[in-house]
Amino acid sequence: MTSLILRTMVRLLLPLLLMFSVFLLLRGHNEPGGGFVGGLMAATGFALVSIAFGSTTARQVLRIDPLFLIGVGLLLALSSGLVTLWLNQPFLTGIWYKLSLGTFGKLELGTPLLFDIGVYLTVWGVTLTIIFALEEVG
Repeated sequence: MTSLILRTMVRLLLPLLLMFSVFLLLRGHNEPGGGFVGGLMAATGFALVSIAFGSTTARQVLRIDPLFLIGVGLLLALSSGLVTLWLNQPFLTGIWYKLSLGTFGKLELGTPLLFDIGVYLTVWGVTLTIIFALEEVG
């Protein structure tokens, strides 16, 4: 597509969509959102790049093979369950680690966040694989 308006808007929207996808990912524990919706939002940004500039340019902007995203995402989601088995807990039990940041408060990291990041990467990679395959066939 050769629309100057679309190409200009995609350059502006891609960073905003990626930031919004991370916001949805991190917000998903206590409110609507999470890895699935965040992954779809991240893929939407690159789908727009693919529409405006072509799938070759979108792959260059992404810099990572979508299949690699799928593999890393599945590995993270699986490892969040294996950590709990290693600690003699049921599979996918939420285990939290509280980290004190001094005057900045506390940071809670846990296996649910690791699982959500895995879902985020997997959905992002699968969606981009489908989008790129559909564009390259046509």
